[in-house]
Amino acid sequence: MTWVGRLALACAVFLAVSLLPVSAYAQQEAAGGASELLPGRSWIPVGAAIGAGAVIAGAAFGIARIGQAAVESMARQPEAAGNIQTAMLVAAALIEGVTFFALIVLLISLFRV
Repeated sequence: MTWVGRLALACAVFLAVSLLPVSAYAQQEAAGGASELLPGRSWIPVGAAIGAGAVIAGAAFGIARIGQAAVESMARQPEAAGNIQTAMLVAAALIEGVTFFALIVLLISLFRV
């Protein structure tokens, strides 16, 4: 397994472990019980902070990989550098758009508390 596969697996495990307790606390509070760890407080800000960090880390990793691949391909074929740079900028803009959308959803969930 390459380092990229290991990193993806570690991120998936981290997200699964960090997001599972949030749904359990939501079900407990909906049933009428109180949270035992932080009485009277919601776990939504904790989940929003973890989610925002995961979104930013994923976007940074994706844009870094795009930049790396673009620079390598420009070094191999300098005559195609203009087309490669355009494709790289479009892909980076799409990743940033998805990142902003995810962060807005996280902020909305944070301020609905």
